[in-house]
Amino acid sequence: MKSISTFILVALPLFIFGQIDRSIRPLPAKAPEINIKDSEVFTASNGITVILSENHKLPRVSFDLVMGSDPRIEGSKAGLSEMTASLLLSGTKNRSKDELDNQKDYIGASIDASSNSLTLSCLTKHVEKGLTLMQDVLMNASFPQSEFDRIKKQNESNLISAKSDPGTMADNAERKVNFPGHPFGDVMTESTLKSITREDVVNYYKNMFTPKGSYLVIVGDITKDQATSLVEKYFATWTGGEAYKTQIGSGSFNKGNRVIFVKKPGAVQSVIQVSFPMNIRTGDKNQLPLSVLNGILGGGGFGTRLMQNLREDKAYTYGCYSSLNVTENGSWLSIGGNFRNEVTDSAITQILFELDKITNEYVTDEELNLTKSSMAGGFARSLERPQTIARFALNMIRNNLSKDYYQTYLKRLEAVDKEAILTMAQTYFTAKNCNIVVVGNEEILEKLKVFDGDGKIELLDAFGDQVKAIKPASISKEKVIEGYLLAVTQSASMKELSKKMKKVKSVEKKMDLSTAQIPFPLKSTDVWISPASEGQKLEGQGMVFQKSYFDGSAGASTDMQRGKQELTAEEIVAKKKSVGLFPEMNYSTSGMAVEIIGIEDINGSDAYCLKLNDGETETFDYYDVKSMLKIKSVSIRKDGEDVMESTTTYADYKVIEGLLFPHTVNVGFGPMQFAGKVTQITLNGKIDFEGFK
Repeated sequence: MKSISTFILVALPLFIFGQIDRSIRPLPAKAPEINIKDSEVFTASNGITVILSENHKLPRVSFDLVMGSDPRIEGSKAGLSEMTASLLLSGTKNRSKDELDNQKDYIGASIDASSNSLTLSCLTKHVEKGLTLMQDVLMNASFPQSEFDRIKKQNESNLISAKSDPGTMADNAERKVNFPGHPFGDVMTESTLKSITREDVVNYYKNMFTPKGSYLVIVGDITKDQATSLVEKYFATWTGGEAYKTQIGSGSFNKGNRVIFVKKPGAVQSVIQVSFPMNIRTGDKNQLPLSVLNGILGGGGFGTRLMQNLREDKAYTYGCYSSLNVTENGSWLSIGGNFRNEVTDSAITQILFELDKITNEYVTDEELNLTKSSMAGGFARSLERPQTIARFALNMIRNNLSKDYYQTYLKRLEAVDKEAILTMAQTYFTAKNCNIVVVGNEEILEKLKVFDGDGKIELLDAFGDQVKAIKPASISKEKVIEGYLLAVTQSASMKELSKKMKKVKSVEKKMDLSTAQIPFPLKSTDVWISPASEGQKLEGQGMVFQKSYFDGSAGASTDMQRGKQELTAEEIVAKKKSVGLFPEMNYSTSGMAVEIIGIEDINGSDAYCLKLNDGETETFDYYDVKSMLKIKSVSIRKDGEDVMESTTTYADYKVIEGLLFPHTVNVGFGPMQFAGKVTQITLNGKIDFEGFK
């Protein structure tokens, strides 16, 4: 039996709860006072500003060294800062990369680098060993040529991947149109990466990493006396020039909406990003009410206006969000999401509608209170982390904030009312001077003209640069195909070509493949047997990962996940249209749909573009105007709402028994990029075709 006291403890709250009038919203509690312990701030003998936040709950300590220089415009060497960050931990004058990695792993430490910072985190008992490594990186980074070459090759692969990632493409375009001639507008491209040398990296490091104007944030299980001693021991001998300072603009402000389109052939969805820069910097008195405004518009989850309109009401997308980005070097608002092709223009209309609406009428009490409550909770939770307190101190010093800036946060948040929100919207937001970036299929292009007053659409490429207009081809598709076949077979006429090809009964090609995502080398074997049989095999570590074959009338593919999959009737029909050592030889009789698009710029060279369609896959093949050799191929296959895209580039053609074959073949499937080097090509050899079945 329950005791009477237990009964009262259970029943009394139920009685009280039953008497609450749920129709009356409770009044918000008065914002509490926040007592944030001040961080210790002192200056090292070489000028470093040290910020210490003691926390002895766990035996760990971190050192975050942040440079005081402003970001630089990199222009023709865009990506230099990213390269430097990647190489900073690649070795020192005293330790190779492997030695550095092994020594920090041995003590369980982590050392990370960015383009303007270096961070150490380790157990308190290993702090001196950790600082020895951090000091060595800071003062003796060597940037070995071998590591420079490796990181450069890795970036080349990443750039190929970026060309097929619509989110990256949209981000690049947004940066370029909002911040031209500004560090935020720097986007690494193949040409800028190519221009970056090891000497550039070394000079960037020497100029950017200097104690003048830098900050060292120390957090964790350490006292001020210990911190002072360690700073002098490990950082006082660090020298360098003055911190780089410059006046950085606020971005490019439009007069009217701009429509920017980035072509993504075959896309079934459009990526939309509507954005504009804002004249505000970190620490401005309007930053907090602006953050509340953004939370109501689209930065606060499923209850926001954008989500309720475009997801819940219209079902245009799984998610549409707004992002407020306020920094000391420039600020902007961005709204976006992924939308079906057929509703792309409708989605833009609704985004602009919500921007216009929030600048012309008050938000509701419910929206305001819900957003402020969420922000207050997030702020309170952040105070549980010692890193937060140190970050507060760094922000106050760097941005000249008042000493009570964070103590009064909740009071200032509570004071934000509907009038303030409307004022913020009318001061900073616009529905009439936006950069409307769309990445998608060309079929939606005409519908976008309505959003520009002059019906103008700017075409940018995957890296935000202006697309060179497609030039009309002066020759027919038949002549392009003929030119390629004559070039690749080293023939003077189609008659000579036919005679030469009759002698080729089989070809076997072996290729080594490497990718950053797989730590071991792969081997690819491709075979062709006259008239219409072909097979492919991918191996590594003694295992066959994938193989496929087609014998002219049937075929299958086998992999480690799905097992063996026979080709469908539709796939067999499509396969017959593209089979052959040089499939172009059969296009006129195989039923392949071929269309000449024109002349496009491919990495600085003019190339004829042919569009192919076999009923299953849409392919764009590019042939160099001068050599007539195939230099690139993009294949797009749709499977319901899914789109599978692959890009292959061909280079380093060499003559093998009178025929030209590319010996550098790079293949990309989304983020997976394979660098291929042909190791062997055998004509008319013995082939075990059963091994591909």
